Amino acid sequence: MPGRAPVRTPRTPKRPPRPRTAPAATVSPLRQLYLRARRAWDRPLTAYYLIFGSSLLITALGLVMVYSASMIQALQLNLPASYFFRKQFVAAVLGAGLLLVAMRVPVKLHRALSYPMLAASVFLMVLVQIPGIGRSVNGNQNWIYLGGPFQLQPSEFGKLALVLWGADLLARKQDKRLLTQWKHMLVPLVPVTFILLGLIMLGGDMGTAIILTAILFGLLWLAGAPTRLFAGVLSIAAVLGVILIKTSPNRMARLGCIGATDPGPSDQCWQAVHGIYALASGGFFGSGLGASVEKWGQLPEPHTDFIFAITGEELGLAGTLSVLALFAALGYAGIRVAGRTEDPFVRYAAGGVTTWITAQAVINVGAVLGLLPIAGVPLPLFSYGGSALLPTMFAIGLLIAFAREEPAAKAALAMRQPRVRWNTMRRRVKARSSGER
Repeated sequence: MPGRAPVRTPRTPKRPPRPRTAPAATVSPLRQLYLRARRAWDRPLTAYYLIFGSSLLITALGLVMVYSASMIQALQLNLPASYFFRKQFVAAVLGAGLLLVAMRVPVKLHRALSYPMLAASVFLMVLVQIPGIGRSVNGNQNWIYLGGPFQLQPSEFGKLALVLWGADLLARKQDKRLLTQWKHMLVPLVPVTFILLGLIMLGGDMGTAIILTAILFGLLWLAGAPTRLFAGVLSIAAVLGVILIKTSPNRMARLGCIGATDPGPSDQCWQAVHGIYALASGGFFGSGLGASVEKWGQLPEPHTDFIFAITGEELGLAGTLSVLALFAALGYAGIRVAGRTEDPFVRYAAGGVTTWITAQAVINVGAVLGLLPIAGVPLPLFSYGGSALLPTMFAIGLLIAFAREEPAAKAALAMRQPRVRWNTMRRRVKARSSGER
């Protein structure tokens, strides 16, 4: 309209220019490696692979070291150099069969077999104490002669029986909500364990008794025993241990060899000191496989209790750290299985097996390093001895079965089954028209 000023549209103010930001920092290779390892660590099948892989590597390396550490002793006994290796290899094959059986047997059957296994272990431990049936080795009456070169140590199977029976007992009481009462937590678990300990101590094998005590405490810890109850049982065990050590000159001598650097006037610390010599002479990478000097009669029990010392001498610090890393991986995987399951029996059984293997490895390695008294227990899956290897491999099969039963692991394994791909292909074929080829 005339006389009216034109309407001007307001101009939008210009936005101030954004400050230039520095480009995002690229992730460092170490950070990428860490993130990738963490993702792999959190996968559902990590525990399964760790248990299977670490136990397989420990057993395989143990066979190699048994052959290397025992050949000289076999020749000194006018036996073939591979005598001890062949026996250990047969035991490993039988143990692999037990491992596969333990992997495939349902959990309900494991629970049902725990009671006959415990009864059989007690019966065999009683037979050990009968003259003419039991046999003494290195001052310990804990063997049964089977004929030929074969012997059986029932106390090794008692460890497995205690784990399975104790796990089933605590699981049933947890289902009935009885573990809140201290009498149900202790009875009959502690009395039965003390019966096993008494039968073992009649033969003088305090090393195996310590392992059984560790299994008992592991089960009580997993069951949520209160601190006062736990401390009470631990105090009783400590008092009994002190009495048993004080009343035995041999055990007192072993206790006095902790940290020894000299064999002593009567060579009472000969084995402990020469174990240190073997480790010290190995250096970082060892003297070479088969090149040990201590196994030429200087170090007693080079292929059983002190095989870790020969490993350090021939494979060096790198070899011993590798063995310790494998045991650490196995222990972590066992704890992970016990912590992620919702089945109380699986939790107690996995925790008991992990306590057993870890405690025995710590006691054996600690004795070789001079940090603990020599208890005469083998290194699990590694030392020579079929009686120790068979129940341990069965226990490893249990852990593998439990790791496979995790819901996430079961789903991941199901996706890898061949029948899934076959069914998928069948569905695709059915979806095609009849004229398509």
